[in-house]
Amino acid sequence: MVKIIGAGLAGSEVAYHLAQNGIKVKLYEMRNKVKTPVHQTNKFAELVCSNSLRSNDPLNAVGMLKEEMQMLGSLIIESALKFQVPAGSSLAVDRTYFSDYITEKIKNHPNIEIFNEEVTELNPDEVTIIAAGPLASDNLFKVINQKVALDDLHFFDAVAPIISAESINMEKAYLKSRYDKGEAAYINCPMTKEEYDIFYDELMKAEKVIPKDFENNVFEGCMPIEVMAQRGKETLTFGPLKPVGLEHEGKRYHAVVQLRQDDAKKTMYNMVGFQTQLTWPEQKRIIQLIPGLENAVILRYGVIHRNTYLESPKILNSGYQVKHTPNWFFAGQISGVEGYVESAASGLVAALSVLSYLKKEEFKPLPKDTMIGAMARYISTPNKSFVPMNANLGLLDQLEEKHKKKDRKQLYHDRAINALKVYLDEK
Repeated sequence: MVKIIGAGLAGSEVAYHLAQNGIKVKLYEMRNKVKTPVHQTNKFAELVCSNSLRSNDPLNAVGMLKEEMQMLGSLIIESALKFQVPAGSSLAVDRTYFSDYITEKIKNHPNIEIFNEEVTELNPDEVTIIAAGPLASDNLFKVINQKVALDDLHFFDAVAPIISAESINMEKAYLKSRYDKGEAAYINCPMTKEEYDIFYDELMKAEKVIPKDFENNVFEGCMPIEVMAQRGKETLTFGPLKPVGLEHEGKRYHAVVQLRQDDAKKTMYNMVGFQTQLTWPEQKRIIQLIPGLENAVILRYGVIHRNTYLESPKILNSGYQVKHTPNWFFAGQISGVEGYVESAASGLVAALSVLSYLKKEEFKPLPKDTMIGAMARYISTPNKSFVPMNANLGLLDQLEEKHKKKDRKQLYHDRAINALKVYLDEK
């Protein structure tokens, strides 16, 4: 019997993989009784920040990671592919159908028992996977801190607003994917230099919600737009408001705000890269300065919240197992990975690690040449300045053979897939 705390992306992945391998699982999810700052439902694997699982290109690091996860039988990727919505070269999903599918799969599995309650104690004699996510309850956070020497490590994360599709002015906005890659799936709200100047000046004056314990420790990949803008007036035009590749009817713009389809019915659109900690009235005021969003109806406002993570190299091995308490494992963002896909991937590795542990076999780490293996190596290798990390090609060892630069990504991909095939054949 294995106890799993948390039914987010990582917890759902762990629970399903163990159950599919004949292991009885007790899955604890508190959200029926204890709410978090950002979750909207009680469904498993709820996507809170965005509905995008990022690039679908297998030569991209996260695209490679998805392919590896498919080979390992990922429930998360299965659901994502089943309920994807148009997003150019990215994999975006209808978040409701996505979570519903995973919830039903887990609730109906004969090897999984669900407990809707908060976990406030950890038993060192019980095989436990802590996949509570970066939003672990305060009570569980205190226990983890006491038992695993968390040292209050954390960063701040932010959620982007969602806009009602029918409130978008399509006389000013237009459909297009950057560089016309894939279907024209994004709604683009263009700005002239004058319009951008007004938007920027008002954004800089807008009132923000600042947590009393705020430490300016914001993860780069989820940085609030107003924090990013503080780095310089044109920073946004090289980031989330980059206009390159979004020309329309022969016209180039100074900045473009993109909105990505959030549901299969095309009734909701997520503001890409628009994570924010502005107050709700200020969010509405600033958003309605954007051409095409003058009458925007905001279905979900952006929020900022604390994301907690372990200093994993001191605590975990490459199987996401706690070194000083072998019965305990961590998975998800709390383990030091960053991103939806990465969190689910860590759950798969933790599940494989637990299976080996229960069989009293030595865990064989995933190949270092795979993205999933390289991530596991990253979170378990000593690092003086450890921070959460997205999947990226920089985590991989350099190619040994001589090659042309244009072939590099393909060679990384082929090496990874071949290494994983060998690993699975040997299991």
